[in-house]
Amino acid sequence: MKTKLIDWPTFIGALILLLGVTLPLILFPEAGKEVVSQANTFMTKNFGVLYMIMGFIIFAFLVYVAFSKNGSIKLGDEGEKPEFNTFSWAAMLFAAGIGSSILYWAVIEWVYYYQGPPFGVEPESNEAIQWASAYGIFHWGPIAWAIYTLPALPIAYFYYVRKKPVLKVSEAVRPVLGKSVDGPIGNIIDVLFMFGLLGGAGTTLALGTPMIAEGINSLTGIPANLGMKTAIMLLCTVIFAISSYSGLKRGIKVLSDINLWLSIFLLLFIFIFGPTRFISETTFNSLGILADNFFKMATWMEPFGDLANFEETGFPESWTIFYWAWWLVYAPFVGLFVARISRGRTIRQMVLGTMVYGTLGCVLFFGIMGNFGLYMQLTGQFDAIAFMDANGAPATIIEIIHQLPLAKFMVLLFTILAIIFLATTFDSSSYILASVVQKSVEGEPLRWNRLFWAFALCVMPLALMFLGGLDTLQTASIVGGFPLIIIMFLLAWSFMRASNTDIRESDDYEPSTIHIKRWRERKKKKKRSALEALEDKPDQD
Repeated sequence: MKTKLIDWPTFIGALILLLGVTLPLILFPEAGKEVVSQANTFMTKNFGVLYMIMGFIIFAFLVYVAFSKNGSIKLGDEGEKPEFNTFSWAAMLFAAGIGSSILYWAVIEWVYYYQGPPFGVEPESNEAIQWASAYGIFHWGPIAWAIYTLPALPIAYFYYVRKKPVLKVSEAVRPVLGKSVDGPIGNIIDVLFMFGLLGGAGTTLALGTPMIAEGINSLTGIPANLGMKTAIMLLCTVIFAISSYSGLKRGIKVLSDINLWLSIFLLLFIFIFGPTRFISETTFNSLGILADNFFKMATWMEPFGDLANFEETGFPESWTIFYWAWWLVYAPFVGLFVARISRGRTIRQMVLGTMVYGTLGCVLFFGIMGNFGLYMQLTGQFDAIAFMDANGAPATIIEIIHQLPLAKFMVLLFTILAIIFLATTFDSSSYILASVVQKSVEGEPLRWNRLFWAFALCVMPLALMFLGGLDTLQTASIVGGFPLIIIMFLLAWSFMRASNTDIRESDDYEPSTIHIKRWRERKKKKKRSALEALEDKPDQD
């Protein structure tokens, strides 16, 4: 084992923090749950506006970067082609950033908005129907993917342009914090990121595992009990451990490609054999609602409370702020992964590609799968709301899929897709966690390191699942991820400071692509010429 490559303070610090949070939740589940819940309520109530401001500013900042001269910077050497073709690149970033959660929420999220709509709209009214079909696209849309993309800017820049062989969040803020990132401050930044990712992984498992269990129950009749959920989690662990062990090109890329092809088939099947006209018209209408109300949705905070008979619904805290906090926890991981797979592209291509492909994928999932469920509800063919009240969300999701033609086959396909989605998120996660705890990453992280984090991602959520504490771990990770708001702004500042410095020193700026390497070589040549001139200069004495 090449243990000298491991950044042990970060490695051990992440484990200590995770154990420090997880063990009390295991030993004192009720008291731990109460403390975490109160902390989450305090944070969202008092600092929720910071999350809203953060999301809006990051979105505006990335649009600016994409169309500025900074967006023309090439991530790699002059003439270098993208490491992955566009299809595989989009598949990997989408699978890493979304996971099986998209299958869960795309099918069922409209139910919550229909029953508890925003802006004081009457529940289950005609207006509530329109918001129900549009708000999911907003929460999984451009701002979400902008939050994901921001960390990729400085990380990719330092890795591919300045040739720093380190994939760390702390390294990406070096232009702002200087040598302090080499000490405890840098370790704290990386540990906070790792804790957020490990807790966020618990969220994905909490949503995906019961849904997969219900799918297997529908197909085989085996009860969706704790034993089945444990077997599912172990199966997914084996899949993503093998994928992560195989590496980026032979494992993660292949699994992501399979995942995307299955997704395309599932969505096309629902669109063609489902209510095609309703799905297309409702999705198009939702995009219009989103475009017309984007700024209103991005800034709505219910500031009036009970004043002037204004009834507070808690919608922003329960949904928008929660989602922005959830994306924030995952952002450094997705940013690291997007940075790693974006070699050969420009900053502009990376930013716009991630935001556009990510948003487009979510629009298709929510527009097709969500509106299929809504159609079943409105036409009376299947009462999803009543079924969910009686059986819970995971069973309702499978039952909605069961309304399709070739029901058994589609439930099987849906279940397989959920397993692969879960695995693609986790193999990417273990790959990035392994990268973060190494002092340098030349090519791939160490294999034993990748395997260790693959199983570490499963062990803690598995233990908490037996005690019903996965939701608490998710909430704890979101509370613990609060300092990431500051780190996100440091990342933006760091990228602009480094790239602007390099561009100012470059005398061959091209509108299409900036090749930093070329001006660096010319700068060294000029320096050598100046030194030679001084040596040749006659003595004045």
